[in-house]
Amino acid sequence: MTGLSVETLAAAAPGPITSAGDAQLGVAVLAGIAVIVLLITRLKMHAFLALTVGSLALGSFAGAPLNKTIASFTAGLGATVAGVGVLIALGAVLGRLLADSGGADEIVDTILARARGRAMPWAMVLIASVIGLPLFFEVGIVLLIPVVLLVARRGGYSLMRIGVPALAGLSVMHGLIPPHPGPLVAVDALHANLGVTLALGVLVAIPTVVIAGPLFSRYAARWVDIPAPEPLAPEHPPVEAAHRPRFGATVFTVLLPVALMLVKALVDIVVDDPADPVQKVADVVGSPLIALLAAVLVGMFTLGRAAGFTRERLSSTVEKSLAPIAGILLIVGAGGGFKQTLIDAGVGQMILDVSKDWSVPALLLAWLIAVAIRLATGSATVATISAAGLVAPLAAGMSTTETALLVLAIGAGSLFFSHVNDAGFWLVKEYFGMSVGQTLKTWSVMETVISVCGLGFVLLLSLVL
Repeated sequence: MTGLSVETLAAAAPGPITSAGDAQLGVAVLAGIAVIVLLITRLKMHAFLALTVGSLALGSFAGAPLNKTIASFTAGLGATVAGVGVLIALGAVLGRLLADSGGADEIVDTILARARGRAMPWAMVLIASVIGLPLFFEVGIVLLIPVVLLVARRGGYSLMRIGVPALAGLSVMHGLIPPHPGPLVAVDALHANLGVTLALGVLVAIPTVVIAGPLFSRYAARWVDIPAPEPLAPEHPPVEAAHRPRFGATVFTVLLPVALMLVKALVDIVVDDPADPVQKVADVVGSPLIALLAAVLVGMFTLGRAAGFTRERLSSTVEKSLAPIAGILLIVGAGGGFKQTLIDAGVGQMILDVSKDWSVPALLLAWLIAVAIRLATGSATVATISAAGLVAPLAAGMSTTETALLVLAIGAGSLFFSHVNDAGFWLVKEYFGMSVGQTLKTWSVMETVISVCGLGFVLLLSLVL
């Protein structure tokens, strides 16, 4: 993982900031999370501000001096942004190139041209999964929803039969697969191997998305049978087919960073010798920074220049891709600050001490903590970051595989039962023209299926690896 490590972060922070007992720390955690929840849900405060205030409240309730709490928060914020900020930015650039060049349209049109009848839900989940690799969840929704509505209206398909697989593909990528912000931060916080986490994440994601997508959509279509509405937002400006990048080149560009990181993971397993030249090369080209940077640079030719973009247009596309991620970076950074405040207050060690007396496996405990924070805050990213900070001590004696599975357990828990405090809930509701009850019976249940299935497959892998 590039950027600052947890050790560097701990050195920058003031160390333990309080000598409070376990009872007081437990109350402080609940109070800090409650402050964040109330600020986000009741006062509609931006998550960045809510996390900042919640971190200060946590330190105050734990009896820590304000200056030490501030030092912990700022150290965590800086280290998190340093660790994943560039990766999020590169992912945003790649996603914008994919959308603006017409590469996303080429993938959609090519797959849909070969799918008919019962194959259509499987085509939609494939499209969403491939496009969802480099795109943030909200961007993926905006990009795919017009396609979903168009396919449902023209083909006479049930909206849920087509829409749920697309949403499942996007959601699984968002929660389990780097380079999305949540999994990246969890990998960094737990010292997990990114390549191994990615490889195991793919193993977990495939059966999970099949169950939550095409299979669950059969039941969702029975529970909620509504026609596809007119799109609320206009479709993105189309790129003429003659000027689009070709399907093979587009898919190659999207999967390039994934392939490079998986190669590194494979070399780590097969070679496992830091002095070996092959290992050294793999460590460089398979690092997330180089892998994503390579994809962006390749994409400028395979996507941008193939679509006829001039140098000025390419520069403008990169510039436009960075502005929308400012809020995401701030939320992720503040989440890292909250995480570090938890660590420096001794909460992680408290959970480690308390959990020794429980018969709950570490993977299940991590999932339950992420579920609780997800239900409270409505944010999968906040849930992932906070849970990773809380369970970090559990990863101390774990193997590479176990640590990767711990990251995936947290990611699965962060997707549990999206409801009215989640912006994604309202986005899906409005785009699909559903009532709150219908959204709960489809989108919310689908998210729960993803979360539970994800945990189940993580536990299965833990038994065989």
